[in-house]
Amino acid sequence: MDEMRWIVGPLIPIVAIIGAFATAIVQSIHRARIRELEIRERIAMIEKGLVPPPEVDPRGFDRAMHRYDRLQVGRGGGGRHRRAGIVLMGVGVGLMVLIGFSGAPDEGLGVGGFLCVLGLAFLINSLFERREPPAPPTSGSTGASSGPPSGPPASGPSM
Repeated sequence: MDEMRWIVGPLIPIVAIIGAFATAIVQSIHRARIRELEIRERIAMIEKGLVPPPEVDPRGFDRAMHRYDRLQVGRGGGGRHRRAGIVLMGVGVGLMVLIGFSGAPDEGLGVGGFLCVLGLAFLINSLFERREPPAPPTSGSTGASSGPPSGPPASGPSM
């Protein structure tokens, strides 16, 4: 038994690495199976003549919303300039304090003050940016409604 003790030390990391890879493989197979079932459910709804709501394909809905959010963020540059100005002003004040406490307050005021003024310029630049209301995304449809009918189906005696 004492001769086999040396193998326990290297065996622990090997088992951990194999376990991590096995877990990743099982998770990947599980996700693929879930996605396959979601697609089958969607196809079954379409075959029955129903229009699947966005909740049926939550990942697709999330992707579409992410694209819309990216479109909204990309429209205005004012926020980007404002953030850059605030960061530069913070770095400038930090350098003023750092260099000032190291024994050269005049140099700290010069270097940090330069960055503060540059940040202030970015901040003022953000105030002059034009803010346009975002346009709603176009769906590319030709006017046909892709949603379910608005009212309940008419059910009455048919003669």
